[in-house]
Amino acid sequence: MLKGYLKVRDACPVCSEPLYHHRADDGPAYLTILIVGHLMAPMLGWVFMEFRPDPLVLIAIFATGCVALSLYLLPRLKGMIVAFQWAKRMHGFSGEADAS
Repeated sequence: MLKGYLKVRDACPVCSEPLYHHRADDGPAYLTILIVGHLMAPMLGWVFMEFRPDPLVLIAIFATGCVALSLYLLPRLKGMIVAFQWAKRMHGFSGEADAS
């Protein structure tokens, strides 16, 4: 479905379903921030209270973890949003012309 990192193909290479009219917009970014924040914030507090590492070490480890997890989740969540729109026949996936 994706061509490159975040670019959605104009059509599915297997079934030729048109994908150009999807409206993922900012949804994947918001979900990525929500998931990464809810995973890393409690873990940050737990690691700090349990191990008491040096603050620079803590920042380096968790900054790297947040960036890595965000880069991993973002294309998968974009694919999920486009697939959800297809499953619910939203934004032109119904085969009818969009009203907007």
